[in-house]
Amino acid sequence: MNRLHPLSAVAYGLQYGFIWLWVPMVLVLVLGGIIDPISPTWFPVAAPLGFAAGVAYGVGYYYRFEYGITPDTFDVASGVFARRSREIPYGRIQNVDVRQGVFQRLFGLATLSIETAGGGATEATLNFVSESEANRLQEQIRRRTADAKDRRRKRESSTAEGRESVDEMGEAPNETDETGTPSDTERSVDSDPTVPSSDPTESRDDRAPGYERPRRQRLFDLESRELLLYSFTSFRPAAAAAVLGLFFIATDTFIQLLVTIAQPVGGPESIGEGTTTNYGILTLVSMINGIIITYMLSVAYTFATYYDFQLGRADEDFVYERGLLQRYSGSIPVEKVQSVTVTANPLQRLIGYAGLWVETAGYGPDSNGGSQSAVPLAKQGRVHRFTENLTDVETPKFRSPPTMARRRYLARYSMIAAAIVAIFFAIAQVTGLERWYLAAVVFAAVPPAAHLKYVHLGYYVGEDHLVVRRGFWSRRTTVIPYYRIQTVSTQRSIFQRRLGLASLVVDTASSRTLFWATPTIYDVDLEDARGVQQASRKRLQSALRERARDDELGLSVDFT
Repeated sequence: MNRLHPLSAVAYGLQYGFIWLWVPMVLVLVLGGIIDPISPTWFPVAAPLGFAAGVAYGVGYYYRFEYGITPDTFDVASGVFARRSREIPYGRIQNVDVRQGVFQRLFGLATLSIETAGGGATEATLNFVSESEANRLQEQIRRRTADAKDRRRKRESSTAEGRESVDEMGEAPNETDETGTPSDTERSVDSDPTVPSSDPTESRDDRAPGYERPRRQRLFDLESRELLLYSFTSFRPAAAAAVLGLFFIATDTFIQLLVTIAQPVGGPESIGEGTTTNYGILTLVSMINGIIITYMLSVAYTFATYYDFQLGRADEDFVYERGLLQRYSGSIPVEKVQSVTVTANPLQRLIGYAGLWVETAGYGPDSNGGSQSAVPLAKQGRVHRFTENLTDVETPKFRSPPTMARRRYLARYSMIAAAIVAIFFAIAQVTGLERWYLAAVVFAAVPPAAHLKYVHLGYYVGEDHLVVRRGFWSRRTTVIPYYRIQTVSTQRSIFQRRLGLASLVVDTASSRTLFWATPTIYDVDLEDARGVQQASRKRLQSALRERARDDELGLSVDFT
């Protein structure tokens, strides 16, 4: 078993030291109100004691943390008082990510995270190891994971051949002859150099002298022009959250700054002094400044996140690197990819660009859950070729919902517009706002909004894939292989039942994330929805039978 980098002891010591610093201070504060001799004057003594105890615990945690690679599992043991040991089978490992912050890169350190399929969080994290050690672990775990997949495929192939022999000969094949000699299948598997030896000290290179470390093949690089376009044409919700957080932390400072900015254009002199018009101008100026600040933060965040983005392949995995201040390096197993989505917002569609995302089963490295960007931004034609090469999907001929759906959207958006007018009317009754009825101008946006939502909906039922398109502000076209479908369910609201419409929800192993909903075919005729559901069920069974006969069927790694 191995230990973390020695600087980890310093990091853990400081981390727990500052956490435990507050424990005796809180105790002194609480007990001071109960026991008279205890008073806040004890803080200078209690705080250093808590800090020293935390540092001791952090150093102890470092010495008690161990990890190691075995033939079948990656083992992690941790805990100072309560010991915890984990054995992670290579067959369950999905991603092995390496992350480096600014200070970690200065000291040549890295954080290695191991994520498993179906997990809701990172399975194991090594804080910190040297950069060379992180790369070595990432490569060895990826290699052994590939070996585990190969052994599983061989077992499945042997089982399938055994079933065929039973069907043809009417009797089960013997695994050994009368003398106990292993069968040819076992001999071939045992002699296969890709099968790890039971000896944990034996290296992979010793088992296979002809083995060569898999070379990374470059698939896509995000050029500087595309990076800038992607930064200025996309929006990150994290930027809005950051602005709101800063506003709540320094509310008085922000309000005073906004009042100062609004004064030259007619804003109030100070809060509490001014007319309704002055406050209206202050509100408008505050909204404009908030939008500008949020947008610029989003641009900076996107630029720093996807700086020097590179996508490649190693064996049957996609591998990627990205990041300016914090560098990420990880993998996307091809066999874990559930669906492929082409994304484009109105600005990107206007300039003829789009992005390509893959959805994986289980936990993903990004905040989007299992969603990972394969091509952040490229020309639309290029992204469409990538999608066709990756999934082998035929060019879809989309079917649109019936025109009844557009009438439904007209009614829905009219109700929203009426609610907006009612809100302005209520505000006018309380504040004396004049010309509140001008809010009715929002009704002018109802017809184009309903039309744009309608024309961007569509679906295509292909021979091997189901393609779903939806969304105007963020149009997403998702390609789902039938063998990845888990459930196809029909949903009908009260209004849909009155209009004879239905929505079809297509669920895979990882369809719903924090910002992306499950792919859904919206507002189609009930009979069409049932037809798509039955066709998907039949083609799912056919696709599973074909994959059972030919394991090579699936996504192509060399999609570029």
